[in-house]
Amino acid sequence: MTVITIVADTGLTTAKRLAQHFRCPIHGRAKECDVHIDNYKEHLTDLYREEKSIVFVGALGILIRLLAPSIAQNIKGAAVVVIAEDSSSIIPALGGHKGANKLAREIGTLLNIEAAITTASDIHFGIALDSPPQGYHLANLKNYKDFMAKLLSGEEIVVEGNLPWIEDSTLPISSDGTLIIKSGYTILPESPSMLTYYTECLAVGIGCERGVSNEEILTLVQTTLKKNQLAQESIAVIASIDLKMDESAINYLSAALNRPVRYFDAVSLERLTPRLENPSRIVYNEVGCHGVAEAAALAAAGVESQLIVPKTKSAKATCAIATSSNVIDANAIGCPRGKLFIVGIGPGKSDWLTPEAKNYIEKASDLVGYSLYITLLGNLGNTKNKHLFKLGEEKQRALTALDLAASGREVALISSGDPGIYAMASLVFDCLEEFNRTEWRRIEIIVSPGISAFQACAAMAGAPLGHDFCSISLSDLLTPWATIERRLISACKGDFVIALYNPVSQKRRQQFHKAIHLVKKFRSGQTPVAIGQSLGRPLEDLIISELDDIELHPIDMLSIIIIGNSQTRIVNKKIYTPRGYMKKQPKKNTELK
Repeated sequence: MTVITIVADTGLTTAKRLAQHFRCPIHGRAKECDVHIDNYKEHLTDLYREEKSIVFVGALGILIRLLAPSIAQNIKGAAVVVIAEDSSSIIPALGGHKGANKLAREIGTLLNIEAAITTASDIHFGIALDSPPQGYHLANLKNYKDFMAKLLSGEEIVVEGNLPWIEDSTLPISSDGTLIIKSGYTILPESPSMLTYYTECLAVGIGCERGVSNEEILTLVQTTLKKNQLAQESIAVIASIDLKMDESAINYLSAALNRPVRYFDAVSLERLTPRLENPSRIVYNEVGCHGVAEAAALAAAGVESQLIVPKTKSAKATCAIATSSNVIDANAIGCPRGKLFIVGIGPGKSDWLTPEAKNYIEKASDLVGYSLYITLLGNLGNTKNKHLFKLGEEKQRALTALDLAASGREVALISSGDPGIYAMASLVFDCLEEFNRTEWRRIEIIVSPGISAFQACAAMAGAPLGHDFCSISLSDLLTPWATIERRLISACKGDFVIALYNPVSQKRRQQFHKAIHLVKKFRSGQTPVAIGQSLGRPLEDLIISELDDIELHPIDMLSIIIIGNSQTRIVNKKIYTPRGYMKKQPKKNTELK
């Protein structure tokens, strides 16, 4: 992932142009930035440690001072590119062999400026041999310095294998060369005079019984690779039938090998039956195709694929490997498992958006939600596909998010506050149960918590939730008033601090007055009350009052109300409910002195 970072507003014009090209966020202190930076040294160090490619719009000297501790400690990092605020110059500062040179050239092409490349192979031969393009892996980086020394001293190169990306270079290629550049997918011996590139041209097909263990599948694949002398770096993709999208062991294998999984339906796999070495009628009766592992491997490797490892079995899993004549682009084949992030963005302001929520929003290709909530994201949602809905269209939001995720996309369903509290998370699971659609059940669903309105109100008011509390919604749109009333009475009898959600709406005000009248039967009129209005938004307000006066204050649909219990009190203009620590007596020391 690429991140654009600015240190001054004067770099915004350049940063915005880059962010639009790379579809990535801008980090900085300007209002227009997607991610706010409090401490530049800590922030950049974190990005560097996370190996995110950093495009720093500012002075090289500033960057060096900020990252100096990380460089001195030899911390592993990603590509770092520096560009002048006026776009006049660009320098790959760190990680040339990790893509900085390539990134700098791409930016240079975009901005029509020459990147200042200083690495030896780039200068002399117009190619970064230690930074091959996507789909190729330099297997023996430790031999790179010796190899380059010989190359720079005048030795020539023999090229073996399919390496089209070196054709435009000025490397001294000769059939009589003493140096070798070689590509392949089988494990090759190492030599100081040879650079070996493993090509991502292998597709690993997997079939398994439901509930197979993580260890069994991983061991099967690793054993198969070792037995056939195949390089793990050459695996481009893991493939299986779409029925296995929610199989945890396959997803575990993907994480362990750091390779994506792509799925195919039974109809697509059945077309490959004539090419299978081990077709099975039993498998056909179970899933609708005559083979999963072999067919999935061939489907993923493409039309000109070749099955190089037929179906290999363990107790509950099968594995097969196919090779393609070219690099396999996993993004162009099959269907990935869709992800649905149900994200809580808090009451509204960016300071209350959790890092996890921000990360999921950045990862998502599509945002689904009430139009106001999407607007509250600001620039964070600029590059996303937006699916906007009105109030009252909650069910349509959930259905749209599920359908998008079922198509293989990464979707963020946006809720205010916490998505599991009077919000979208429960509705999503409600839809899963009600409609029982197979494709929805294969989605990976992640619920990301957010700061709820009653938490925000409590924090601003002091500590009214210091002891047992409950929250009750006064909306009778989905819950009968008799049920709400019964819960209010129980909360009052139990002496709970009570947070009231949805106190009124444009068409519903009487329930609020009924609720307050009911609470007054159990609570003193001097009971402290906090009223939060539009929390985290421009019209934010907090009112500290008492139960007798609560109906004198303006209450609207964006209000959250916290009513104290019998122990709640006010000190220093803040409300708090004691837990009882001050009543706890320390034990007497009975030891002899």
